[in-house]
Amino acid sequence: GGHLCQLSLWEVDGAMERVYCENLCLLSKLFLDHKTLYYDTAPFFFYLLTEYCEEPGGGGKGGHHLIGYFSKEKVSELDYNLACILIFPNYQRHGYGKLLISFSYELTKREQKVGSPEKPLSDLGKLSYRSYWTYVLLSKLSSFDGSSSIQDLSLCTGVKVEDVISTLQALDMVRYWKGQYMVVLPCPDRLEEQLQSHRVPMLCDETKLKWPLHTARPGQKEGGAEGLGGDLQGPAERTGGGGQQIGLGSASAEESAADKPGGPQ
Repeated sequence: GGHLCQLSLWEVDGAMERVYCENLCLLSKLFLDHKTLYYDTAPFFFYLLTEYCEEPGGGGKGGHHLIGYFSKEKVSELDYNLACILIFPNYQRHGYGKLLISFSYELTKREQKVGSPEKPLSDLGKLSYRSYWTYVLLSKLSSFDGSSSIQDLSLCTGVKVEDVISTLQALDMVRYWKGQYMVVLPCPDRLEEQLQSHRVPMLCDETKLKWPLHTARPGQKEGGAEGLGGDLQGPAERTGGGGQQIGLGSASAEESAADKPGGPQ
């Protein structure tokens, strides 16, 4: 009410901005019960979601307020695409957690990989990820032609095979037959009913994502903080600054902080 707000996403290299990233880890420790603190932030990228607020008639005065972030290992032998995620309490339950989760998978797909969050997940982390996986997989299965395999679902969503299987098991949509898992769908009406029962989360629009693949070795990437914001189009038609563009899907789902004990915490 009375404020003009913009959303932006920033990529911060933990090797280039060590003090900032260490302070961010210390700050997030206040809100995550099971965080372990690591002061070597160099092996990680940090992806920050901010809100720029400017008071009307304030002469252009304003600033970027941190909504939340997630960290990601630059090189993960276990294909982890997220180490720690936090939405600060005053921004919870607005769909920002699933937005960051969605963004982490879009980066994974750009790398032509599949990924998974670092395990074990916290209770809130499990709820947030299971909700995201369920919506994404149901959306894909709604146009299922009977020929796609679990591997195909994994490749088109960026979700690791074991996470696809566990989600489909919870939905009772998979069977193990002759040494392999098979997708078993209910009737189309029932599938559509299950999809409609999930609120549409705020998702990253891959068509608006402009993000160059990192070719330099960890810690040698040029620059410290790069704006990935710009045209964050959601229900409120927010427009972000920062140069490069990333888009949002439609209405937000209920969301709380999701965290993972481990990584740069």
